Amino acid sequence: MKLVDVVKLDGRREPFMREKVTVSALKSGAPPQEARAIGEAIERVAYDGIPSGEIRRRVLEQLRDRNPEWEENWLMYDRAVKKRGVETTARIPVR
Repeated sequence: MKLVDVVKLDGRREPFMREKVTVSALKSGAPPQEARAIGEAIERVAYDGIPSGEIRRRVLEQLRDRNPEWEENWLMYDRAVKKRGVETTARIPVR
């Protein structure tokens, strides 16, 4: 595994942790095998200095592609718990 840092919105850097992605996918309703696959997919494309927003967009894309309900669960959690507004939940395609 390559060591990469994630750049948070406030500029802080922290190590990328696949487990955080996996747990988020699980909380969105993905079964364990799918959640692990999502974590692995994100880890493969992560690079040093990747913005946390890019990780979020890529996770949402993975959830949507596998089951749109999982994506909606994530977005509802963001709105209810993290108080994220609609502008941060826009579907932005990632290539």
